[in-house]
Amino acid sequence: MQESKKFFNRSAVEVARDLIGANLCVDGIGGVIVETEAYMPDDPASHSFRGQTNRNRSMFGPPAHAYVYRSYGIHWCLNFVCLPASAVLIRALQPVHGLAEMEERRRVSDPLLLCAGPGRVSQALGIDIRHDGLPLSDAPFKLKPSREPVLVVTDRRIGISKAVDHLWRFGLQDSVYVSKKFRSS
Repeated sequence: MQESKKFFNRSAVEVARDLIGANLCVDGIGGVIVETEAYMPDDPASHSFRGQTNRNRSMFGPPAHAYVYRSYGIHWCLNFVCLPASAVLIRALQPVHGLAEMEERRRVSDPLLLCAGPGRVSQALGIDIRHDGLPLSDAPFKLKPSREPVLVVTDRRIGISKAVDHLWRFGLQDSVYVSKKFRSS
């Protein structure tokens, strides 16, 4: 996205909403962002809530960089750093570019299962710890805003046990590619 530092130098809640409909590619493979979640510094569900560690160091770095972590020791998860100690989790994409590579990486051919969930997104895009801390404005990332207005729905975040009432999960209205149906769509 042009002027990505300015775009990301805002509240993660605002950025999470505004990323819906954007096109994300990593080394030319990707699609349309259809689901995100925001995590703020004062949010007990955020990795940054208890302060900086080696694992979350990138969250405390400059905006417009990747924060990649391993969830439950199994799946890599891709986040975009916003204001210090805040980030947006990329939860789902509508796969568009590099479908054959995604299918090979994921070992599934159903497009609805390629990028529905943060672990699946990272696996399909080839994201791992090597991407942690990289600037989103440079290769291998390519991020372009939606050319058309999009309708965004909100809901509670998924898979957390703290701050569960925050409506900080955002999705593209009526998208079949989200990881879990939105109650408001």
